[in-house]
Amino acid sequence: MDQELRKQRRKQATLARRNVYKETPDVSSYYSSLSPDERIKFVSRARSVNAREMARRTLKRRIFTVIGVIVISAAALLAIFPIFFTFLNSFMSSSEIDANYGVIFQSLPGGSQGAARFLSMRPQLQLIPQQVSAEQYSRLLFMTPSYLFRYWNSILLTVPIVAGQLIVACLASYSFTRYRRKRREILFFAYVILMLMPFQVTLVPNYLISDKLNLLDSYASIILPGIFSTFSIYLLTKYMRQIPSAYIEAAKIDGAGEWQIFAHIVMPNCRNAVVAMAILLFIDYWNMVEQPLIMLSSDEKRPLSVFLAQVNMDEIGMAFAACALYMLPPLLVFLRGEDYLVEGVSKAGIK
Repeated sequence: MDQELRKQRRKQATLARRNVYKETPDVSSYYSSLSPDERIKFVSRARSVNAREMARRTLKRRIFTVIGVIVISAAALLAIFPIFFTFLNSFMSSSEIDANYGVIFQSLPGGSQGAARFLSMRPQLQLIPQQVSAEQYSRLLFMTPSYLFRYWNSILLTVPIVAGQLIVACLASYSFTRYRRKRREILFFAYVILMLMPFQVTLVPNYLISDKLNLLDSYASIILPGIFSTFSIYLLTKYMRQIPSAYIEAAKIDGAGEWQIFAHIVMPNCRNAVVAMAILLFIDYWNMVEQPLIMLSSDEKRPLSVFLAQVNMDEIGMAFAACALYMLPPLLVFLRGEDYLVEGVSKAGIK
């Protein structure tokens, strides 16, 4: 008896000294109090309730998925409908276009019949042409040299801006990534502030500077401000900062210089971001209107984005063909680099 008492006291002293755990009382659960048959019924009921709950959640999730797909599909169709409408109607003959849409254009200001004719007659919006004709394209490409001149002006403005801005952005982003001092964040914050400002705010300073440098009515007045834009620098800087520093440190240990690190390590890892930036810049500057209107006074130097509203308004078929050819370069660029665009923008953290 003394030994049992001694063991209990030793055990209590050990528990009190360690203060680790306490002995839990033996509590009998509801499940343990059931008989074997009652346990089987209890488990079957719990499983049926769980199955109903899972089915309800699955049905709810599927309903929301179907609704989301319907909404997104409707929005996509609404967005892509004007593109299909323009391309398909560009293959209509002139007589068919006049029969379908002549009422609309006659009701515009300056039309011969005015709004009364539009109210008395209903236009026919036809998507698929009854008779396919390439007459508009042949007349536009071979008999309208002004259109081709403006098309070439758009290329001369867009390509140098995209190429120059990518070169400047790659070098500046690498500098922001490798520069480790406190002034880096201040300078980068200033770049972000410039990026948030609409470009219309900078049009007046750019105009005044171009006037002082005698660059007005020249392509340089548009190309030079476009090359030093800030958005591409922000995007590539965010992307470069995600490159593991171990890559750069290993290259420095192997004796690589800054140019070697930039050319052989940083730029190959930023390929997706560079391609995505090129696509965004090309689409943006291909559609620019305000800069050429303000900087270029000569009408023959302006790009197609400015001249498109004046292309053969008397012949609607040629206007459809002109719009279709105008949309073709950015559409092909987007379709060719869609995968790079999604991956580059998503990894850069742009929402």
